[in-house]
Amino acid sequence: MAKYIAKRLVYIVLVFFVASFLMYCLFSLIPSDPARSQLEGLKQSLKPEAYQQMYQQLRERMGLDDPLVVRYARWIGCMPDKQTGELDGVLQGNFGYSLMRQKDCLEVIKTPMANTILLNVFSTILTLLVTIPLGIWCAVHKGRKLDQGVQAFTILGYSLPQYIIALIFIYVFAVLLRWFPVNGAATPGNPYTGLRALLDRLYYMALPMLVALFGALGGMSRYVRASMIEALSMDCIRTARAKGVRERVVIYSHAWRNALLPVVTSIIGWFLSVFSGSVVLENVFGLNGMGSLYIKALNASDAELCLAIQMFYTVVALLGNLITDLAYGIVDPRIRVNR
Repeated sequence: MAKYIAKRLVYIVLVFFVASFLMYCLFSLIPSDPARSQLEGLKQSLKPEAYQQMYQQLRERMGLDDPLVVRYARWIGCMPDKQTGELDGVLQGNFGYSLMRQKDCLEVIKTPMANTILLNVFSTILTLLVTIPLGIWCAVHKGRKLDQGVQAFTILGYSLPQYIIALIFIYVFAVLLRWFPVNGAATPGNPYTGLRALLDRLYYMALPMLVALFGALGGMSRYVRASMIEALSMDCIRTARAKGVRERVVIYSHAWRNALLPVVTSIIGWFLSVFSGSVVLENVFGLNGMGSLYIKALNASDAELCLAIQMFYTVVALLGNLITDLAYGIVDPRIRVNR
């Protein structure tokens, strides 16, 4: 097992460097000039010749005219910085400087990252608590009227775009019933701390979490249902029932264990898609998260902030794939990951 984990970690490191280099090349195409942005306030007070000379000196000092590979190596932290002579890149915790917010990218993304992680983690917990039991129940009662009704209802979440679901939920729960606030991540100016502050943030995120739950009903519950139906048709399940094993033990101990392996991949894959899908939710509900910040950074052509946010999504995806591979050996002992 240790050898397998070591191989996966090496694979993740290689993919990380390849993905980060491709992203750096892509965002380098954004028509932004950090040197010109820093001198924007001096342009009116300097003569054109003096401004141009200062501009060229600043580009030289910042290394903007160096080859792309050299600039990437400095940004990632594998080559010394041209100004300080020390390693000061992503690997050292320096994600660059945001021209849009005029501060370090790490300072800019701290609060949005916390909001995005909180939203997605609790959305995942809520969704799994609903969809897994619902999928198992539908599989056990396959073909009944209530099962057919659930399948017809859940297909709505699978068919409708997420922003349409969000607008419907806003109208019903925020406008008509007035149960939840329309936007924001917390009560403005609240003095709450500890558990009270967490509950306040969850209250403001309740409506986005319900939208994420409704959108996942069609996909996740139907996937669990299909896996359970296949597992319930196995010979070992018929044998267990013939031996008089209690139905609850047959379903949750035998059938669910066999159905869990394909479901694990779907669960983790869905969790990763939730992070990307939160871009829509955060913009619709006005949440200060990574998704809404990403859109603002793209509109402002803030390449370094875009890269910092994209690195967050890259790390989430790589860790998700690692967890998926390791979960196989935990869920199904028949899989020998050390071979």
